[in-house]
Amino acid sequence: MLREIADVRQIEGEPLRRWFTDEHFDLVVWINETRDIVAFQLCYDKMRSERALTWKVDSGFTHDAVDDGENREGRYKATPILVPDGVFDPGTVAAKFLGHSGVLDSKSCDFIYLKLLEYPNG
Repeated sequence: MLREIADVRQIEGEPLRRWFTDEHFDLVVWINETRDIVAFQLCYDKMRSERALTWKVDSGFTHDAVDDGENREGRYKATPILVPDGVFDPGTVAAKFLGHSGVLDSKSCDFIYLKLLEYPNG
């Protein structure tokens, strides 16, 4: 079940950031002054092949794989980065998200769930 991380670092000039995590997901949500979600990033499948679905009110969706920076032979671990990955199964991820939504309020949970289902699989 998702649980909220307290005292998340806030970046000046960005909307308020909230972070939720469990063994399968990391969810970062940005909210405006009226408590509406203006962006979120859902990292999923953390233990096998982590990927990130990002949605922003002004630019829509992106879907990326997470390169964890581990497999760099003869080098130190690098900072994880996002790399393009177009494969996304909205139904499966949305259903699993609902099962893990934990402490997330119902308005936010419903919003994110419906956005996941809106992902354009073209």
